[in-house]
Amino acid sequence: MKIIPLKRLTTSLILLNLMFPLASFTNSLNVVPHKIQTIVIDAGHGGHDGSTQGKYSKEKDVALRIALLVGKTLEENLKDVKVIYTRKSDVFVPLYERIDVANKANADLFISIHCNSMPSTLKNRSAVRGVETLVAGFGRLGEQDVALRENASILLEKENAKDNYAGFDPKDPASVIMFSMMKNTFREQSIRLATLIQDEYVSTGRIDRGVKEQPLAVLQRAAMPAVLTEIGFISSPEEEDYLNSEAGQNEIANCLLKAVQAYKRIIEIE
Repeated sequence: MKIIPLKRLTTSLILLNLMFPLASFTNSLNVVPHKIQTIVIDAGHGGHDGSTQGKYSKEKDVALRIALLVGKTLEENLKDVKVIYTRKSDVFVPLYERIDVANKANADLFISIHCNSMPSTLKNRSAVRGVETLVAGFGRLGEQDVALRENASILLEKENAKDNYAGFDPKDPASVIMFSMMKNTFREQSIRLATLIQDEYVSTGRIDRGVKEQPLAVLQRAAMPAVLTEIGFISSPEEEDYLNSEAGQNEIANCLLKAVQAYKRIIEIE
């Protein structure tokens, strides 16, 4: 068994605190200040990937309109936050390129917007309604390691901390512990944001389908808290009308704004 020098282990743990100051090892989610500076908004699908559709609208188009509105709403109300979009038009962006946008920007949050749908063969397809928000499941957590290492390097350069942590080695056993802690932290943060989003939806009278964990490709390589929110069932005539209405889109955008504001207050301990 390799014995890890105490100084080296301590350095790695200090680096963890420097890079990812929100750390929680209990259900109470203890936090320390950390600025939310960059948010990436992802409009699901696009281009040849039209995905699901209702009677008169397609998911890719609804998701784009709402994503742009969410971004605008965030920019207008959070002046200190930069908003980045994975797409602003009807183009196809591969799943891993979407999360790469967030990783390369060293983003603090990633929010992917989608519409839900039931299979066309289901007898009561149009009766299913509600909202749910997804976070990355445990099945493919190994995919996160590369992104974590890359973001670690970015942050060290950003904070001019390379000299202080010159001994940090991503392949060192101590770093395996650190990466595990990071993954756990991101998971807890993602669940917290997803819960806040669902709470806001429910406060407007939407049907709550809960927070769920799934091994989604667009979330698995995220080196930051990341969620995918299903804003309603386009296969439901009632919700399709809601998703395409100005009032419905504004309500969804405001729900996401309030959830991000609440999350931001928690992280920054205002």
